[in-house]
Amino acid sequence: MNYQRTSGHTVSRLTAHIVWATKYRYSVLEGDKKLRCRTIIGQICESEDVVILKGVVSSDHIHLHINYLPSLSLSNLVKKLKGRSSRKLQQEFPDLKNRFWDVTFGQ
Repeated sequence: MNYQRTSGHTVSRLTAHIVWATKYRYSVLEGDKKLRCRTIIGQICESEDVVILKGVVSSDHIHLHINYLPSLSLSNLVKKLKGRSSRKLQQEFPDLKNRFWDVTFGQ
């Protein structure tokens, strides 16, 4: 496949390999959480016009090999991927929120 992106006067082919781990490297991305994480990441990439060349969601980390537009800041994309996926997973799976943000602490 040819992943060159063309616009009016430019041709680009920017790729990046992004890897990030869960907090404390806990193995929490299993079962339904793993499937939901894949879905969320796919939705974010689709909305940002990013093509996922390869991607793996393991139990304690995530690998993405992506193709993105030059108008998109890679650091902002990573911020969106990590922030939105974490927030949505914690909203949908309360046990994650309790594991990472102990609400009983200090009481």
